[in-house]
Amino acid sequence: MPSLSLTSNNSSVDPKKEKKMKKKIVLDTQETDPLMVSIKKEKKKEKRKAVEFDGDDEERSETSSELCEPVNLKKKSKKAKVVEEEEDGEEVKAEDPNAVTRFRISEPLREALKKRGIEALFPIQARTFEDILNGCDLVGRARTGQGKTLAFVLPILESLVNGPAKASRKTGYGRPPSVLVLLPTRELATQVFDDFRVYGGAVGLNSCCVYGGASYQPQELALKRGVDIVVGTPGRIKDHIEKGNIDLSLLKFRVLDESDEMLRMGFVEDVELILGKVEDVKKVQTLLFSATLPDWVKNISSRFLKPTKKTIDLVGNEKMKASTNVRHIVLPCSTAAMPQVIPDIISCYSSGGRTIIFTEKRESANELAGLLPGARALHGEIQQSKREVTLSGFRSGKFLTLVATNVAARGLDINDVQLIIQCEPPNDVEAYIHRSGRTGRAGNSGVAVMLYDPRRSNVSKIQRESGVKFEHITAPRAEDIAKAAGVGAAETITQVSDSVIPAFKSAAEDLLSTSGLSAVELLAKALAKATGYTEIKSRSLLTSMENHVTLLLESGKPIHTPSFAFSVMRRILPEDKVESVTGMSLTADGNGAVFDVKKEDVDTFLAAQENAAGVNIEVVKALPSLQERDRPRGRFGGGGRGRGGFGDRSGGNRFSGGRGGRGGGFSDRRNGSGGFKGRNNGNKW
Repeated sequence: MPSLSLTSNNSSVDPKKEKKMKKKIVLDTQETDPLMVSIKKEKKKEKRKAVEFDGDDEERSETSSELCEPVNLKKKSKKAKVVEEEEDGEEVKAEDPNAVTRFRISEPLREALKKRGIEALFPIQARTFEDILNGCDLVGRARTGQGKTLAFVLPILESLVNGPAKASRKTGYGRPPSVLVLLPTRELATQVFDDFRVYGGAVGLNSCCVYGGASYQPQELALKRGVDIVVGTPGRIKDHIEKGNIDLSLLKFRVLDESDEMLRMGFVEDVELILGKVEDVKKVQTLLFSATLPDWVKNISSRFLKPTKKTIDLVGNEKMKASTNVRHIVLPCSTAAMPQVIPDIISCYSSGGRTIIFTEKRESANELAGLLPGARALHGEIQQSKREVTLSGFRSGKFLTLVATNVAARGLDINDVQLIIQCEPPNDVEAYIHRSGRTGRAGNSGVAVMLYDPRRSNVSKIQRESGVKFEHITAPRAEDIAKAAGVGAAETITQVSDSVIPAFKSAAEDLLSTSGLSAVELLAKALAKATGYTEIKSRSLLTSMENHVTLLLESGKPIHTPSFAFSVMRRILPEDKVESVTGMSLTADGNGAVFDVKKEDVDTFLAAQENAAGVNIEVVKALPSLQERDRPRGRFGGGGRGRGGFGDRSGGNRFSGGRGGRGGGFSDRRNGSGGFKGRNNGNKW
């Protein structure tokens, strides 16, 4: 660009006018000079969008038409309206409307959130923040895994340090708590406590966590020293209140989290007693968070929350209450086939992430954890200290498979849980929602696989009540398993140092020239060997048993009971073959029955149909719709009359078949053929 100068022979020129003339020449040059025009254009493109304020008129999903009681709090921020600019057809990217910077969150809390990678609030957090900070009682409802914990942690802390609760909050030794948080399980209590510890510590507030199963004295000492926030389970909090260790006279907040689970776990009386201990409810702000709203939760809301309460419901009347980020799969599988099928499901669907397997019984959790490499069990009979070590190891990645009862179904927020396996359909839809909700959290995706026995299934009930659209599949096929295992084996092979090639090259060349196989075929066998697969076994469609085939029986007339189907087979087959049948189930149309037989017996069954007119037996290519029967509560893991393991009704001891009786195990109903065969050298693990 040419240099610019302005000279004048008139020494009396006004300096201000001279300055304006210089500025005009510079501007004129910028408008015509190509380089300056280009620079100006780039600056416009990089220009950030403008933000103008038009008052706090954000819409909220409220079912209550009343406003909360007014409070003396000057609003420091207003709703930000995003104005997007376009330059040369390019749209400027809009800032996240739920960005942390848009809320009345102080700098220390913003920094703490940033350290945990949080730059924007989740919908339930954004929609409830202002109401809580403004002093409203509130009922918050969102699908599991959508961040309900921070929805009350952040505004409570802001209120205590910068808001309405600051003026009356006590400080110093022996101070009573300002916040009381009730949670249904120890694991959930420790998790919520961790959030209060981290974020509360950032603003100078301290917390303690009290629950049963842990030493009483340290909790008592912490409470007597004085604490701002108490987090715990109803039973232990009730004990501390009755012994005078918790003074609720200056309480500012009381929170019920996972309120629906309080009901299921039998904490109704304890919760109502604790809530009733607060005498002046006008001075206390009550928050209730839940994924579902059964009648008791609604009753608690009407009795203990102010009439001016707000309800923020992000689920509403939608049937789909389970996480929308989760792929929901159902898979037919007998208890005998579980030790064969579960490892393959993990291989195909975990994507190398963490897996949680849910069982109904503690014994089942222990047994299955003992079968899976590196897995750990988690249930109520394990000492609390060991449970905490187990959860810590699972979170840190020391092991990737956790086998748990319902103790782990609620509230556990563990990163990278890619897969949930439920060993049978739970007894209520809420249990399914919360189990499957352990994956697909915080915006991530996940897979939830539910195994079911077609003879005792309530899959349709869960689908109907939860709104989940289940994807019906069969057990992983040989090619699916091989593909998943081969990816890891191939990566391992490529990581081997090139220095070994000369040493093995001659042997490889000899093998290639003498085997009669192509290089690709030989490599495929090498990958199979590396992953432990020396042969591929077929599985039945009905029970997922290896080396079994599913057959369909039709008799020319309706088949209303399994006993009728067996009577038809007894007319055309030897008794020992009939006794070998497993998994008998009736088709939904009432005209047939499907069952499994050993692979080597298939020809015998197909030939037998010639022995009676009107009888048809064929191999099932795709599993037909079957009649469903709700099984009695607690049947899973029966194993005869004894306490059982993963056994079915009468057959087999623990994991190796044999005679029926008390052991249970993974054996099948009649022939005790349970256990599982290894893919390599006769042993899988």
